[in-house]
Amino acid sequence: MQTFTAAAIQLSAGLDKQANLAAASRLVREAARQGAQLICLPELFSASGPLEALRPLAEPIPGRTSQAMQALAAELKITLLAGSIAEAADEKMYNTSLLFGPDGALTATYRKIHLFDVNIPGDAATAPVNVQESRHFFPGDRVVAADTPACRLGMSICYDLRFPELYRQLAAQQADVIAVPSAFTHATGRDHWTTLLKARAIENQAFVVAANQCGGAPVRKYGHSQIIDPWGEVLATAEEEPEAVVLAKLDPQRLAEVRGRVPALKHRRLNF
Repeated sequence: MQTFTAAAIQLSAGLDKQANLAAASRLVREAARQGAQLICLPELFSASGPLEALRPLAEPIPGRTSQAMQALAAELKITLLAGSIAEAADEKMYNTSLLFGPDGALTATYRKIHLFDVNIPGDAATAPVNVQESRHFFPGDRVVAADTPACRLGMSICYDLRFPELYRQLAAQQADVIAVPSAFTHATGRDHWTTLLKARAIENQAFVVAANQCGGAPVRKYGHSQIIDPWGEVLATAEEEPEAVVLAKLDPQRLAEVRGRVPALKHRRLNF
């Protein structure tokens, strides 16, 4: 790993793919203008809304969205994590994250493993959340960490955040930075988002870059995109709304300091 600037992009995507791609491109360009070398977009950044409405918008890979992000990464000479898109598949879809290198090459693909099937009652602050992703998506079945010019990146998506065993596998694959592109809801985010992000950073002694959606319907998103260091310190964060570019410098000396101070990854014994 080398010292570099990472960016988490916060936006509010709807069902208008052209508008979503324009917003994503504009914010990625702004992050690159500010010196970001690794830029992460949120979950379902190219089309987001009622899950039944996503099926007609699902794409093959390569397809419209992946080709647009590939061209953008090559033009700006950045590493671009295209948070996730609805990938077309027989009968259903995959929720798929795409990693592009500075030459535009697709270097890694991750399909969301844990699907968000919940029914959360509303209260005075937020509306009910009833989501059944498994009706519309197939789960992925592969843990993915990939080398980039600046770091080794572990890939995950949103609800994966609640399953620490996935992140321990990413740590075992030597991830320095873990990406969590998300559409984390307001109903759960207000109590759990930052706590879970900090936990994944601390227990796996890695930087966490979490790009979240904001606003939106029918399920309101929590925003608060963040970048967190291996000690659990929040290096940069957005508010709940509006769209934002969140930037922070990631330093390998900080990683070495934390891992040297409490060498927990070396002390693990539950591998028998």
